Amino acid sequence: MNDPVYKPKHYAKGQIECIDAVDVAISDLSGREAHYTASALQYLWRWKAKGGTEDLRKARWYIDRLIGKIDGR
Repeated sequence: MNDPVYKPKHYAKGQIECIDAVDVAISDLSGREAHYTASALQYLWRWKAKGGTEDLRKARWYIDRLIGKIDGR
């Protein structure tokens, strides 16, 4: 069953939900680092099932922002 609000298909891979994987991935981050990382992971997770190359570009945008924050730009 696809519930577009609580269980969209593009956010599940087998038994793993994107939100659970993101929670683990950002558990040691905070602020903008956590936000940019979580957003990039979300777009990378779903790109094939939902947004295609547009989602890859969005992920890259967040990754570039994260790199800029780390580099002090």
